[in-house]
Amino acid sequence: MRRQKTYSAQSGYVYQYYYEGHREVSQATEYVFDVSADRKSSFPVSVMLDHGAVLSWQQTHERDLNSTERYAIAKMALFRAFDDRPRPELMREQVRVPLERIDEILNDLDLV
Repeated sequence: MRRQKTYSAQSGYVYQYYYEGHREVSQATEYVFDVSADRKSSFPVSVMLDHGAVLSWQQTHERDLNSTERYAIAKMALFRAFDDRPRPELMREQVRVPLERIDEILNDLDLV
């Protein structure tokens, strides 16, 4: 059973979201979340975790990222998009996670 979660963004919106799952796509892992900003309608948001960025991080830090850590990166990238994008309709665009963002997120989570 899916659990709805809530996030109060710095943008002033309160988002509800469900994690739908992930899949491998060309050169990335796509994490899909079902998101609502009005509790009436929802839409999918894709967070793209680039394989090259993950590989680069792993080589630099000489350790592999496990599946839980990769999900944490995707979820925190979603939260940052909630905070940074000024309007909910902008959440329909993919959230891409570059190497620098992976480093920031893992540092914030003390997972380096």
